[in-house]
Amino acid sequence: MENKKRKLITLDEFTIQQTRKFQNATGELSALLRDIALACKIINKQVNIAGLVDILGKHGATNVQGEEQMKLDIFADETLINVLQNSAECAGIASEENDEFIAFQDEFSWNSKYVVLFDPLDGSSNIDVNASIGTIFSIYKRVSPLGSPCNEADFLQAGNKLMAAGYVIYGSSTMLVYATKLGVNGFTLESSIGEYCLSHPDMKCSEQGKIYSLNQGNTNKYTQGLKDYLNYCMEENKEEGRPLTHRYIGSMVADLHRTLIKGGIFIYPADKKNVNGKLRLQYECNPMALIIEAAGGKAEHGSGRILDIEPTELHQRTPIFIGSKNMVEKALSFTK
Repeated sequence: MENKKRKLITLDEFTIQQTRKFQNATGELSALLRDIALACKIINKQVNIAGLVDILGKHGATNVQGEEQMKLDIFADETLINVLQNSAECAGIASEENDEFIAFQDEFSWNSKYVVLFDPLDGSSNIDVNASIGTIFSIYKRVSPLGSPCNEADFLQAGNKLMAAGYVIYGSSTMLVYATKLGVNGFTLESSIGEYCLSHPDMKCSEQGKIYSLNQGNTNKYTQGLKDYLNYCMEENKEEGRPLTHRYIGSMVADLHRTLIKGGIFIYPADKKNVNGKLRLQYECNPMALIIEAAGGKAEHGSGRILDIEPTELHQRTPIFIGSKNMVEKALSFTK
């Protein structure tokens, strides 16, 4: 039988192909995705050499959340801002690391259709132990008039208005995964040519998995309903495939990447200390919710869809139950 060489499809080629499916598409969204991918290549290079240069460890400052910033956090944040500011497709950005949004002040930016929100380095507390970390991003079409600077309303849109969202995971291999209304696709960075190549087309999150993921060390802070669900996960029931396996990395990108590929559930609930939850709606939960839902999964905050929350502030927090559809519904049956 004749051997057929697999054709590599780069991110650039793929986004151009996707653009052709829409009659009135201008290619601006595709160009913006490629700009974000470029910034993440630069970040990836620094992540790979972080142990050799003086960018590991704490920066000595705290971000708006009151959390200590890591040196690589600052580098990732500045890299994304610089690349997007030089892009002709981005009107402004909002970052988990900055108190306020940044509206770019030039004529190209004023006429750009999109704004970008991002968590530049999710799971950064794992940097010094060489565990997987990542970048999360989301793209909205602005609601403010073109020809003027973007404003806060552009960044305070519900997740159901997202045009695209994705993440880059810096692990044993570097992968970019992004979602649009057309579905979810994953690209692995081929270092020899410096390109993201399509490796996981049309990704799907299975309806049922065998892994539950949350910080079980906080069990004493959880509601009784959630404690009951954890007991359910640990009970033996061969017909239902229990007990389930517990896995928790402490990086949302890493935990959700595993959940997307293998199925499972990731939970970061409200608790006695964090009554509104801890993860950020606009920088973490909305983009991940879009990806998981586009792959056939489910993302809830306890009494409704994550994507339907109307945000009132840039750094708003929310509880989240996300992953395989059946597992999320089972968890919510206990907590409700």
